[in-house]
Amino acid sequence: MNDKNRLELAYQGTVLKVYKDHMKFSNGNTEDWDFIHHDGAAAVIPVMDDGKILMVKQYRNALERDTLEIPAGKLDDPDEEGIVCASRELKEETGYSSDDLEWLLTIRTTVAFCDERIEVFVARNLIPGEQHLDEDEFVDVKAYKLEELKGMIFEGKIQDSKTMAAILA
Repeated sequence: MNDKNRLELAYQGTVLKVYKDHMKFSNGNTEDWDFIHHDGAAAVIPVMDDGKILMVKQYRNALERDTLEIPAGKLDDPDEEGIVCASRELKEETGYSSDDLEWLLTIRTTVAFCDERIEVFVARNLIPGEQHLDEDEFVDVKAYKLEELKGMIFEGKIQDSKTMAAILA
C-alpha cells in the first residue's frame, strides 16, 4: 500500500488545481508527485430521431486546433449531479434539449496524474431550440452516422478520449 500526504497547493486555476503530493511507497521509497484535481464534468451523446449523433466542433487551445467532440462541460460545483450538467451542456452547445437522458458510463480521463471524472449520458427524443453558448465558446454543430464517427476514431480524426469512449461504448 502507498501512503499519500498532500503537501501543498502549487497552482489554482479556474478549472483545476495542481498539488504537490509526497508519496511513500510500500518498499519505503518516497517521491514527490504532481497531481491535478478537477471537480468533474459531464458529457452527452445526443441521438437524433434518425439515429444520427450531434457532434460539436470547437477550438481547443491546448491542441491549437479544432476538435470534433460530444457536447460536454464542467460541473458548476462539485455537488452538481452529472445528469443536470449534461442536460445544461446539451442545451448550451447544440440548442437541443431532452427529458430522456440515460447514464451510459463514467470515464477517468488521465488516471496517472488527474482525478477528473466525466459522467456520460445518452439523450434521445431531442427537442430543437436555441444555442446558449458561453462567451468563450464558438461551436459548430453537425449530425453524423454512428459508423461514420467510428471510422473517424480509427482514422485518428477524433482523438478526444471522452468522445472515443462514448462512441465506442
